[in-house]
Amino acid sequence: MTKLVWMAPRRTRRPPLPTLARRWLAVAAVFVVGYLYYHPLQSWLQTRHELAARRSEVAQLKETKRELQQRLAASTSLDALGREARRLGFVRPGEHLFIVKGIDAWRRAHSTIEGDG
Repeated sequence: MTKLVWMAPRRTRRPPLPTLARRWLAVAAVFVVGYLYYHPLQSWLQTRHELAARRSEVAQLKETKRELQQRLAASTSLDALGREARRLGFVRPGEHLFIVKGIDAWRRAHSTIEGDG
């Protein structure tokens, strides 16, 4: 006597076709959303980098402006004007101008070993 045994159909590990389609659709949606966010995000990062560079440049220019304003304030005083005039060779009324040449040669001839001439 042979006994007939009912065998259940073998289950495969593969999910049903609608489940696979939903998964692939979700993966495709993630890629599309990622692509749509890529360009605006890249633009935002580039703009942020340029803004930081411009802020650094503005800080440097402010420092330069401050230094120039200090130099301007110092150069408009009467003492600074007198120093600049003497550097250019002007003398005050009643003073005598003496031009001395050969100072470097004299220093070389009279310098000591330590160089304190």
